[in-house]
Amino acid sequence: MSVILDVASWILIVAGGLFVFIGGVGALRMPNFYTRIHAASLTDSMGSILILVGIMLQAGLSLATVKLAAILGFLLLTGPTATYALANAPLLSGMKPDARGADPAPDTE
Repeated sequence: MSVILDVASWILIVAGGLFVFIGGVGALRMPNFYTRIHAASLTDSMGSILILVGIMLQAGLSLATVKLAAILGFLLLTGPTATYALANAPLLSGMKPDARGADPAPDTE
């Protein structure tokens, strides 16, 4: 049973690392601000879930697991909220999402 938990936890940790890596690449490669935020925020949430659940499996039933669950709950509440605030600020300042996929040129007027 211990080997099965070890294998499952490492699969979750590696998958979470891949999600975080893909989010980083997406944040670099996407064409404009809003698509970069979208790529980074989705993979950030899923990556943290997978990594923390994998670590919880490694920790077993202990106080550390409870603390990791509290951290996971905190991340799941604050991550999307921060992403919303980060995306809403430029929208309120007048930066519109561009349908063509490129960053709009700043106004010269």
